[in-house]
Amino acid sequence: MSEYHNPVLLHPSVDALVLNPDGFYADATFGGGGHSREILSRLSPKGRLMAFDRDEDALAQAPDDPRFILIHNNFRFIHNYTLLHAEGGLDGILADLGVSSHQFDTAERGFSFRFNAPLDMRMNRQGGNTAADIVNSYTQEELEKIFRLYGELDNARRVAQLVATARAAAPILTTDDLDRAIAAALPTFAEHKYLAKVYQALRIEVNEEMRALEKFLSGAAASLKKGGRLAVITYHSLEDRMVKNFIRSGNIGGEEEKDVFGRSSAPLKAVDRKPILPDEAEIAGNTRARSAKLRIAERV
Repeated sequence: MSEYHNPVLLHPSVDALVLNPDGFYADATFGGGGHSREILSRLSPKGRLMAFDRDEDALAQAPDDPRFILIHNNFRFIHNYTLLHAEGGLDGILADLGVSSHQFDTAERGFSFRFNAPLDMRMNRQGGNTAADIVNSYTQEELEKIFRLYGELDNARRVAQLVATARAAAPILTTDDLDRAIAAALPTFAEHKYLAKVYQALRIEVNEEMRALEKFLSGAAASLKKGGRLAVITYHSLEDRMVKNFIRSGNIGGEEEKDVFGRSSAPLKAVDRKPILPDEAEIAGNTRARSAKLRIAERV
């Protein structure tokens, strides 16, 4: 496996995705390229694969293969690039929504509380707000909202109050600054789990992950050929709920619309009723797989 990233649910996702070796596929979240390389191994010389990643570090992982193109952009624009590169649409799209091991393990990226580093958390470091910008400029009410919505924290108001108090004395610029600022709100029995939720909330806000996912899902449905497949690997309940709702109803709210004959207008149908989960062996070899869920849908 790549030292950059250990791909999760590799074989179940690609097994379900690649049904036509001559087809055109997309890996919406290239990362270290593990899923892309597995897809390429299943394709004939006629097959093609385009992949997306907004992190410039991922560009160096691109395989040297004439069937492959790596697009340095957000996967929310998948339909634009499908129209440009894949006339007639795509045979399959894969998205692994997890943060790469490389991003978590590179201290200066600021994704992990395991290191003292600048509070950055941007997937694309070429622009946009950092996590430090957010914790120092958002109102207390705005911070409470993202901690409650994206971190699912029961005491989001308390955490936001502590951040506001700490930054009034001095800017919160590093992971250690943030950890000290909210220390009084951390439960002693699950400190690391709680911090992970705080960092998740900030990362989602920094990278606009929920808005990008909503745009991606609609773009993916529009990009697939009839019978083409979408495979999405999620890691927390917010994104999994969005994916599940979209597959069922065609929108992230889960409200199914039907025509006058009672037929659903949803563009996708689930291939399996329940998500596919990693087995014990995979979790033992890669603890970051423990919360993963794979959902597979087909264009109708």
